[in-house]
Amino acid sequence: MELIIEHLSKTYPGGVRALNDISLKVGSGMFGLLGPNGAGKSTLMRIVATLQEPDEGRINLNGIDVIRDKHAVRKVLGYLPQEFGLDPKATALDFLDHLAVLKGITDRGQRRRHIDMLIEKANLTPHRKQRLGTFSGGMKQRFGIAQALLGNPQLLIVDEPTAGLDPEERLRFHNILSEIGENIVVILSTHIVSDVSDVCREMAIIHKGRLLLEQSPVEAIRAMEGSVWRTLVDRHALPDLNRKHTVISSRLFAGRIKVRIYSENHPGDEFEPAEPDLEDVYFMTIRRHDAEFAGRHLATVA
Repeated sequence: MELIIEHLSKTYPGGVRALNDISLKVGSGMFGLLGPNGAGKSTLMRIVATLQEPDEGRINLNGIDVIRDKHAVRKVLGYLPQEFGLDPKATALDFLDHLAVLKGITDRGQRRRHIDMLIEKANLTPHRKQRLGTFSGGMKQRFGIAQALLGNPQLLIVDEPTAGLDPEERLRFHNILSEIGENIVVILSTHIVSDVSDVCREMAIIHKGRLLLEQSPVEAIRAMEGSVWRTLVDRHALPDLNRKHTVISSRLFAGRIKVRIYSENHPGDEFEPAEPDLEDVYFMTIRRHDAEFAGRHLATVA
């Protein structure tokens, strides 16, 4: 299974350009679409899920024209949006049964076996007859995965699935996604870097509607080896560091500021080398784009 996105663009009324010439190739397995809020991730996912139309571009899913043949896409699609509606009075079992009928699973015995398997996969068996209105946030997200897997989709899209989950629920959710992603295309759209580093073999970074990076997390991290440095400073020293160095990130640590910078050469005795991680890749990719954009804007004004 392969999803090919070519030169996709979308501009909303009012002139907001949500997507700008996006091209991606996504194969079977877990693929992370990483970017800050407002980057265009949800717009891209809704277009792939046949819920919105692009202004330009093409999408092909294993020979299916996604834009022209939406019905064929929906037969093989599972989708967990950032927000999805639930009937709070319905039980998990009854609501899945209702959705399965809508999916075309009409044989009662087959439907029941399929639903039981999905409830077990989502670790909701003890809660199968519990009303959805009583579910915790993590239980609702796991239920969302169960409904998205109805009909054994070949393409699964999950949009910001772990936002608001506690660490234990996030780990459980990651394990479910990893198991699912062994044989189908799974696109995980998120602004949480650790979601991608934990479960995705391939990824892309999108920012302000533009594709900035498409690479495996391992290769992207390896490319920064020897160029990441760290130090611990007092708060008053941070502005000076920002002027002198390319600061990747800074955060509070034991009352002081832990700073990571990018430098291809040794930046000074106060710094020690640091092992790069995907957060370094993400922040530097965004920073470079914004710096280039600011430079082009200043040149245009001048």
